[in-house]
Amino acid sequence: MNSVKMVEVTRSNFTESTHYGVAVLINSNGEVLREWGNSNTLIYPRSALKPIQSLNLYKDGVAEDLNLSDDFIALSTASHHAENIHQKMINNWLKKINLKEKHLSCGPSWPWNTKDQFKTHTKYKVKRKIFHNCSGKHCGHLAVSKYRNLPIKNYQNKDHPIQKELIKLIEDLSKYKIKNIGVDGCTLPNPLIPLKKFALAAAQLADYKKLGEHSTMAKRIFDSCVKFPEITGGSKSINSILTKLSKGKAFIKNGAEGVFVAIIPKKKSALAVKIVDGTRRAAEVAIAGLLSELKIINNEKIKKRPIKNSANQVIGSIKWIC
Repeated sequence: MNSVKMVEVTRSNFTESTHYGVAVLINSNGEVLREWGNSNTLIYPRSALKPIQSLNLYKDGVAEDLNLSDDFIALSTASHHAENIHQKMINNWLKKINLKEKHLSCGPSWPWNTKDQFKTHTKYKVKRKIFHNCSGKHCGHLAVSKYRNLPIKNYQNKDHPIQKELIKLIEDLSKYKIKNIGVDGCTLPNPLIPLKKFALAAAQLADYKKLGEHSTMAKRIFDSCVKFPEITGGSKSINSILTKLSKGKAFIKNGAEGVFVAIIPKKKSALAVKIVDGTRRAAEVAIAGLLSELKIINNEKIKKRPIKNSANQVIGSIKWIC
């Protein structure tokens, strides 16, 4: 079976929609501890790749040389909602490296939350690159390119030294030869890789002592993201909420098109999930259900949420059923 039923949506006691997915829990030795469906399914990890991208950026003491505090390490992994704290940090980072918003290769966007959208529209009238949810990662790419005297222009292209090094790192961590490289929504390269191999790469960060020269940075990435969960997403971001609920057991990172990964150091493992139809709402419930099943979090409400109509009446639910 390639995928399994994971999430059910009901309306007035009738199943209106069902979402299928695949998931895997794997340790750093490559042992599959649990599997739901066929974890050899090829995926683009999308923004769930960001912890590994940060590991690539800040190797060889670069984070220390750039004097990056832990909150900026967390911002590098973020799919942020462009709340006030994120806007301030992005602006400060660009000032710190003496670059402008125009140097970001990600496109302009609005903040995630409706309230912030109205505020920024009133103030600026136009979308801005600093509001893009990947702008923290892009600031990291610009900072490291400048520090290493690498080209600023086209830093997002797959033949740029930083991107070539990233693909090599992913191959080393996952023990998988990347054959196809897609383009992410934010313009950076994103590899096509089996879910199981992506989870294996993430599991190496969980078992950071095995990483040699990367071990210190891998631990710092995890610690920073657990310390500042709302910087990695936002006050209403499910990855931030789940990371807080895990109470230091895991860092949970979301990616577009129904992807999530959880880095779990105590188990020296990683959990990855992909919802086949790419639905974000289903992916959020699925990762919550999986983490509950593995006793990483203990919150029944987050794996079964009410569905309300426009009059705020509860008329159904979306729930984990696997």
